[in-house]
Amino acid sequence: MSAATLPNLPRGQHLVLADLLGRSCAKDAGLAVIGAAWVALASQIAIPLGFTPVPLSLGTFAVLTVGSALGSQRGLAAVAIFAAAGWLGAPVFAGGHHGLELPTSGYILGYMLAAFFVGRAAEQGWDRSAIRAFAVMAGASAVIYLFGVPYLVFATNTGWWPAIAQGAVPFIPGDLLKAAAAGASIPALWHLLAARRATRTKSSEPEKKSTSA
Repeated sequence: MSAATLPNLPRGQHLVLADLLGRSCAKDAGLAVIGAAWVALASQIAIPLGFTPVPLSLGTFAVLTVGSALGSQRGLAAVAIFAAAGWLGAPVFAGGHHGLELPTSGYILGYMLAAFFVGRAAEQGWDRSAIRAFAVMAGASAVIYLFGVPYLVFATNTGWWPAIAQGAVPFIPGDLLKAAAAGASIPALWHLLAARRATRTKSSEPEKKSTSA
């Protein structure tokens, strides 16, 4: 893709991975739908836990990667499509669940803000370094708890400490691992693309020299 096809960005804003495909309403909508499908698919990789209504799933990992790859607006749109589909009856939530009355609905709300948060950080260039990306991903995971745990208190009619014990503490190690995996994968893709671009540039230099000669 030539530089002329890349979108014009506000000063200080960086490209995200999806921008390399160019920008149009149709492309943005398509990427949002693909992102929603990825979150739905990853959410089905879930392990129910007997002591809590909140399952272990790869949904958080998908949300983090979607937000970072698509940016704030498309990432938010992708997760909003996922959430709307589940709330309207599609079995896209973890374990094939759906509906508004789930005790985990707060985590779904947190997914949307987390995707926007990660996408906004990517637009500031935080997705180019694994360390900075991990910090952003871990912070976004904490944002999900800020919505999930209070709603769990409301939905299960339990106290704050039981809700924290059931809806946050058991998931912290796994979420840190998912944040590390997401925080490593996005910068790795940028490095891979940069290496391919450098290889193409080097291979084209002899052709230019021979043409000028």
